[in-house]
Amino acid sequence: MSLHSSKIQVTYDFICPWCWIGEENLERALAASDYSADGHITFLPYQLNPDMPVQGMDRKAYRSGKFGSWARSQAMDAQVTHAGKAVGLEFDYQRVEKTPNTLAGHRLVWREQLAGRDASFLIKAIFKAYFSEGRDIGDLNVLADIAAETGLDRGAVVDFLNTEEGTAEVLKLEAITKASGVRSVPSIQIADDVISGAQPIEVMIQILRRSQAA
Repeated sequence: MSLHSSKIQVTYDFICPWCWIGEENLERALAASDYSADGHITFLPYQLNPDMPVQGMDRKAYRSGKFGSWARSQAMDAQVTHAGKAVGLEFDYQRVEKTPNTLAGHRLVWREQLAGRDASFLIKAIFKAYFSEGRDIGDLNVLADIAAETGLDRGAVVDFLNTEEGTAEVLKLEAITKASGVRSVPSIQIADDVISGAQPIEVMIQILRRSQAA
């Protein structure tokens, strides 16, 4: 399966809260507009922290350095939590101790899509595990547990994650995406329209209906 062939492409990262909100809004918009995606939604990787150590970093230290203060980071977290609650998503940042490296998660999604499977269940499970439950999604065993909770074979997932398979392919997809002009996530392409950020459901419905009429 070509990862650039579907009508809807969602560029995302697992540590991006607006990506979780945007994915939820897209799902609701699809249901409300009766748009038939036929499972052809492609998720494309975008690492917001490509240089993050494999073991991740203490979130408070990392965010304080990135945004100038812990207080500013907490204010941003509160804004996201409020936005998430409006669409039924629970953010519990008090449980999130680490900012993880997300490459392994992207590799796992690549594996599912390469096999022609719908990766949305896995993606939503990883988002929830991180933002609601504070689990370390950069840890391979934790990722395998999450995958198993969605019905995947845990042993097969562990075997895959303990190799380098998919690493070069994910990095190539990311490079292609950046070369196309994507500089932030979420970025959702529906046919010829590109939605930047977690836009309201109404905006997505309008674009979906325009795509259907084309």
